[in-house]
Amino acid sequence: MAESGVLIVVSAPSGCGKSTIIHRLMQVREKLCFSRSATTRAPREGEQDGVDYFFVSRDTFQSMIRAGEFLEYAEYVGNYYGTPKFAVDERLEAGCDVYLDIEVQGAMQVKRQRPETLLIFLMPPSMQELERRLVGRGQDDMDTIHRRLHEAERECAMRDAFDYVVVNDDVERAVAEINELISAHKRRLTQSNA
Repeated sequence: MAESGVLIVVSAPSGCGKSTIIHRLMQVREKLCFSRSATTRAPREGEQDGVDYFFVSRDTFQSMIRAGEFLEYAEYVGNYYGTPKFAVDERLEAGCDVYLDIEVQGAMQVKRQRPETLLIFLMPPSMQELERRLVGRGQDDMDTIHRRLHEAERECAMRDAFDYVVVNDDVERAVAEINELISAHKRRLTQSNA
């Protein structure tokens, strides 16, 4: 029988480099899988149901909420997004460590339902560096960047609710630290279940 995987949430303010870190972590860590979310938004060109998202109607999503089928969910810009329990449990039972790409509030919802979840908060080295990164991406105007920085301050204020805080001042160092945190968490869970 395969060893069960662990559930991992890495939350970070926009511009912290979370996508880069997770992409690199998936290269160095075997059996790390993304969780697929369910959404009520329409598929974009090239997206496939069950591959990119589980695309469901608003009525179906609300039925799933009432039935307690989500680890977490939220409504964003008129559409629901959520993490179905079945999709996570399937992968955990197959021995995959499952990574959830969700924001701070969603992370708290998951921790309430699954206290064994490993919560990691990825911090920028400083707010000045975060602003430099956001400006350097060239994707947003200054008003949007200032809103993102304000949101980042709100998210960073919640970092103490996470199990660990990792500062992304160097990608390879941050990847190594998160990789070790996952390994240590798995060892603790295995020992406590023995």
